[in-house]
Amino acid sequence: MHNKAERLKKVTAVRKADIAPELAHRVPPGQTVTERFPILHEGEVPRYDLGSWTLRVFGEVDREQTFSFDDLLALPQTKIVCDIHCVTRWSKLDTEWEGVKFADLLPLLGAKTDAKYVMIHADEDYDTNVPLADLLREDVILAHRFDGEPLTDKHGWPMRLLVPHLYFWKSAKWIRGIEFMKEDRPGFWERNGFHNDADPFEEQRFSSEENSMPEDEWMKKEFD
Repeated sequence: MHNKAERLKKVTAVRKADIAPELAHRVPPGQTVTERFPILHEGEVPRYDLGSWTLRVFGEVDREQTFSFDDLLALPQTKIVCDIHCVTRWSKLDTEWEGVKFADLLPLLGAKTDAKYVMIHADEDYDTNVPLADLLREDVILAHRFDGEPLTDKHGWPMRLLVPHLYFWKSAKWIRGIEFMKEDRPGFWERNGFHNDADPFEEQRFSSEENSMPEDEWMKKEFD
């Protein structure tokens, strides 16, 4: 672990224009490829007792229910390898994750037929909205492992959402609730100037051209 940390400190980020041509189509406009895994979040890093941790399902469902961590581990587990893209302009390629595919979980949730949108609720007081159709893609999972190891606290232990085709703020850490909705409504960042859809290849970063952030902001953050 120490050697990996030292190696990452020396990593030079690579802008899209400088990466290998065979990889260029995987990197959205305005992104920089890095081997780092920057740590960005709002609020404090929560700590959990897995014996009392639950994931609540509510809203437009036949009945509210909760799942324990063990309940989710008992379901079929899926490993995926994907690229991830943060609105702060970093991209990390070929990341490996393991968890429960949302499409596999859906039949257990009792969502009503007119539920077309989902609000993901997370600690600390965070939420983000995602169309149900996006969550049903084959690479969308409730992840509890990264790179062959359990998620670290700072990356969302014990469970985070992974929606790799959207900017990474949609991949909420520390998820605690899945709310099904008939109509869309904005989540935390969507209420604070971020784009509702968050497609990296369309550069859907902000809801207004007046919003921006420094291109190197992510390099100032903690990472592993």
